[in-house]
Order: sequence, then structure tokens, then C-alpha cells
Amino acid sequence: MTEKKNFNNEFCGSVPLHNINLVQEYGFLMVVGLADKQIIQASENIEELIGKSVQEIVNTPFSSYLQPESLKVLDDIIARGITDRIPLSLVFNKSAARVSAIVHLKTDYFILELEKDGNTSERFFTNVFQDLKHSIAMIEKASNIQETCEAAIHELRKISGFDGVLMYQFDKDWNGTVIAEYKDKRLEPYLGQTFPASDIPKQARDLYLKNPYRLIPNREFTPVRIYPVINPATHAFINLSDCNLRSVPAVHLEYMKNMGIKASMSIRVIRNEQLWGLISCHNIEAVMVNFEMCSIFELLSSIISNKVTSILNKKEFEETSHLQEQKSVIIEHIYAEDDIAKGILNKEPENILNLFTATGAALSLDGKLETIGIVPDDDALENLVFWLEGKRINKVFSSDRLSGLYDDALEYSSAGSGLLVIPIDGNKGDYLICFRPEVVETINWGGNPNEALTFELDGKNYHPRNSFKLWQQKVRNTSTAWRASELEIAESLRSFLFEFRTRQIYN
Repeated sequence: MTEKKNFNNEFCGSVPLHNINLVQEYGFLMVVGLADKQIIQASENIEELIGKSVQEIVNTPFSSYLQPESLKVLDDIIARGITDRIPLSLVFNKSAARVSAIVHLKTDYFILELEKDGNTSERFFTNVFQDLKHSIAMIEKASNIQETCEAAIHELRKISGFDGVLMYQFDKDWNGTVIAEYKDKRLEPYLGQTFPASDIPKQARDLYLKNPYRLIPNREFTPVRIYPVINPATHAFINLSDCNLRSVPAVHLEYMKNMGIKASMSIRVIRNEQLWGLISCHNIEAVMVNFEMCSIFELLSSIISNKVTSILNKKEFEETSHLQEQKSVIIEHIYAEDDIAKGILNKEPENILNLFTATGAALSLDGKLETIGIVPDDDALENLVFWLEGKRINKVFSSDRLSGLYDDALEYSSAGSGLLVIPIDGNKGDYLICFRPEVVETINWGGNPNEALTFELDGKNYHPRNSFKLWQQKVRNTSTAWRASELEIAESLRSFLFEFRTRQIYN
């Protein structure tokens, strides 16, 4: 038995992933000055593409290596001023073959990500177009979140051929629970299991706001350095935040090894400009996914994100409308009785308990306590009011784990693990307090989250957990969380109660 713990590891969240100064070996990277079109940096494997070493090409004109028609296409794109992930095809003089590219336009330079020829995947857009149309139709057909997620992973696995695809949904603490899964029986099942926030730390999550996907075709790759080490334009390491080729920290490659996979691809699901979830594709053996297939994944990421957002926004709108109706009835009761206590703490179906899905409520008004439902005893309520006054609670305040903030609440966690405080006048100790009971929850972790990272004796080198076997944790002293729509209604009700009470006092 334990209480919930935040696994959003600060150490993991401080590793500078965007300044790693290394790229994966499946492609090439070039950095070109905007003003003079001189090559200012490149990956050390560039000789395969250019025919000259990286030391030879740095500080030389980029136009020397690109065919004229490709240079014109690139110049036209740059002139348009589009800065974000511009896809195009280029032809270099050495090979005379088309190379897929992504351009990232910066203030003083642009970054080119270039894909090697001879990718193993042969399913280009024209080949998968019918599958893509079917996939979009299946996702759009879904009527709820679960159906959407299941349709998404089935369609992504069918199009991509990955051995396994699963979807995580993040909670408020950034732990990710697997809510849909479709995979080869050789891969360990994770459906219903929760992975700690430290598995995808903050700076990695932030990068998904810039990148629709993250591809690691072979965890056994040899990292390729960028030359020179320092970017002459910024006098610092090149920022690779929005580059797919960005190399991978050793701890994550070890994490993949412990999962029994050699290749992975993660696709973001965005809602209201925030990361809502991730779709994670796994392959037992190394596999290359070309730029065109990645573009299909990027398109599906947007479609899935839009579908999730649409369903959740509709649900929130309906919930808010229902809460508004219930609040209006309670306000009518208050006006009819000309009394806050009688209007709120009545036995009608539309009372304060029904409005906030609470099991108990207490009203502290003019030094008098009145209650409805299951609440702590009078002494405990009085002490709680004193605590709220000491905290100067003058705005709506809520917690789904009151005992974590107020030690005395541990004694009545069965009745009041969750707390919603609506201050009518905090300066006078006038509060409406709603309670929710303890909900004993069993969390099925994918491995022991307390062992997410293990440091060596030097305190510097570290390793991820080596087991993802089911590890159960029973959580107590926690209630069902208060929804954002409920908190908005609570704030609206607070304004009304304050104004009503003020009129009563001065009339």
C-alpha cells in the first residue's frame, strides 16, 4: 500500500538531447549559410554523397555539389520564407540520383537532412494510397477514443509492417498507459501497463512538439559526428531539435535492447498544442523507413490528433453544458429560498453533491457548519477550515490527495481523500467544501518504476531498468481527480455565491 509518486525524473529531463552533435548513420546532414550559401557544417559521412571529405567541403560553395535545377528549386523554397520541415528532392553531381531531403530554415543558415539511396522499403506513396484512404476512413469512422486508438494502431501496423504498434496516453504526471496494442506474439505484451514519466522525459516530450515522429531504424548504428564541432554562426553546438537524423542517447538504445527490439518509430498525438499521447512502433530486427513513408506517418499523426481532439472537445462541451444546467437549478434553489445553505444543501436531485459528483459537502458560513452526505466529524471540519484560512485560500482549490497536503486528512481519507474548496469569503472563513472518498487503485507498471534508472558507483553513468515485467502498485489515500470542466463551474459558482452573500449583507 502506498501513495502516488511523481516519476517525472529531473535528471532525465535535464539531458540536452538537442545538442548531442551526432547524427544517425542512415542519412547525411549539411548546414549551409543563408547569406553566402557556403557549407559551414556537415556530417562526417558526407563523402559518400559528395565525393569529398567533410574537411574539404566546409567553407566551399554549396552550389558546387548540386545540379542547377535542384539549386533553383531550393532557392525558390527558401525565398518563400517557409521555415518548418520542407520536403523536396535534390540531385547531387556525384551520383546524379535523386536524394530525398528535408530543409529546416533558420535565421542565419539552413539545415539539410538527406536520405541515403537504396532504402529497403519499396512501398512509396502511390503504392500505399488506397491503404491510406482506407486507414483514414477507419479512423474517421471511430465514435470514441478507444475505437480511434485501436483503429489507428491497426492501420499503422498494416501500412508500415512493423512487428508491433502500441499507443500510450499520458496522465497529468506524464506517466504513459498503453491503451491499445497490436503486435507480433514474439514481443512482450504491454496493454494496460503504465510506464513512468522518466521513460520519456520532459525534454524528449518537448521535442515531439517540433517533430511529428522519431525514427531509429537500427539501435546498433555507429553515431556520425558533425564537423566542425562548433557551429560558426551560433558559436555553439548545432541545435538539432527538429532533425529526424538526431542521434540517440546510449541509455535509450540500451532501453530498446532490454525491450528486445532493434528498430522503433514514435508518432505524436497532439491535442490543443499539447502532447496527449504517443504511438510507438517496434521491430525485432533493424528496418529502414524512407522519407515518403515517414510523410504518410506524419499525415496520419495529424489525422489521429484531429480525431482525438474532436472527440474530447465534444465530450467536454457536453459535460460543461450539463454542469451549467445543474448549476442553474442550484442557483434557482438559492434564489427561491433566499438562503445559500438551504439552496445548496437540499435533498433535491440537483444539489451540490450531484453537481460535483461528491459524496459529502460542508458549508462554513458565519462561523456555522452545515453538512450533507458523508463528511469528516465536526472537529475535523473546524480544523480543516482553520487550515484553509491559514493558507489564505481565496480561489477555487482542489486536490485528489488531500493527505499529501494536510496530514490530519489521513484520518478521514475514506470520506475525504479528495477536496474541492469554493471560497465564498476566505477572509471570514466562509467556504463551501466538497469531498470525494478514497479510491483504492492498482497500477500495473511496465517494470518497477522505482528502478527506471540505475546509477553506477561513479554517479555519472546510468542504465535503464532491464525488465518490463508487470509490477503492481496499490495506491491509497487518493480520490477521483476533479475535471477541468468541474473546476470552471466551481469558479463560476464561487463568483455567484460571493455576490449573493454581499447583497444579503448590505441589503
